[in-house]
Amino acid sequence: MGASIDHIKLPINKELEAFEKTFSSSMKTNVPLLNTIMTYIVKRKGKQIRPMFVLFCSKLHGEINERTYRGASLIELLHTATLVHDDVVDGSDMRRGFFSINALWKNKIAVLVGDFLLAKGLLLSIDNDDFDMLKIVSESVKKMSEGELLQLEKARRLDITEEVYYDIITKKTASLIASCCALGAAAAHSSKEVIEQMRLFGEYTGIAFQIKDDLFDYGDNNVGKPTGLDIKEKKMTLPLIYALNNSSNKEKQYIINLIKNKSDKKRSVQEVIEFVISKGGFEYAQKCMKEYQLKASEILLTMPDNTSRQSLLELLDFVIERKK
Repeated sequence: MGASIDHIKLPINKELEAFEKTFSSSMKTNVPLLNTIMTYIVKRKGKQIRPMFVLFCSKLHGEINERTYRGASLIELLHTATLVHDDVVDGSDMRRGFFSINALWKNKIAVLVGDFLLAKGLLLSIDNDDFDMLKIVSESVKKMSEGELLQLEKARRLDITEEVYYDIITKKTASLIASCCALGAAAAHSSKEVIEQMRLFGEYTGIAFQIKDDLFDYGDNNVGKPTGLDIKEKKMTLPLIYALNNSSNKEKQYIINLIKNKSDKKRSVQEVIEFVISKGGFEYAQKCMKEYQLKASEILLTMPDNTSRQSLLELLDFVIERKK
């Protein structure tokens, strides 16, 4: 069993606190309503995995400095903006067990808050001449939007290839972790080659992260009960794509019909889960996840051998071993 997230954080606990201060001050404004919403956003943050990637990658190649904190804040500002907008697009009332911004303050305000956060991120970079870091993150936000649109376009067909699946998740999920790692290296004034290698490390880690998410739907060995949430939401995941591609036309049509028309029924979801497992979809996705984990660790092992490298390897393991 891998290390817990609190254990992995230990070497940079002080730096994470310093980042929190930078991030909170970067969200201050003179509009009382906005301040209320910003305070709400800061209070419901998750495990801090993204800032951890930025800080560790910076420490791997040098020291954690003011640029590192700004880079981590920039990622959080732009990522939060995309989440706020996502909740509006999806009509989601909840986000990580809390009410979403649109649920509490309605869509109009949520869209404006997302715009405000984007502008804050842009200004944080421009005011400090961090144009290299702004380029890295803007590239990532562009890819995330493309990934979301690609998924919306393809999702209705429920019959996509692995190639399209990887294109979607590389843009939608992996590009964010990739930009965290590239930012950390850039903050430490690394060479273009090193920044690109760290970006790749983050991309492979992000792909493994998404495949792990896919596996939860079918009941990971550590997790036990399958969730079936992606099936209910008619989302195409790697285990399902593999199972459909390795079945007869008749089976394929039957399962696609179940997902399209009966995914609200518990029995149908269970049937899809059993089909995917019997076709080896779960095992196949697990194998792919491990391959991306290996590709990511191989890049890391070419980097300086210090405590941050060890922490990044532990963080990579955490992404694979996590329970939710």
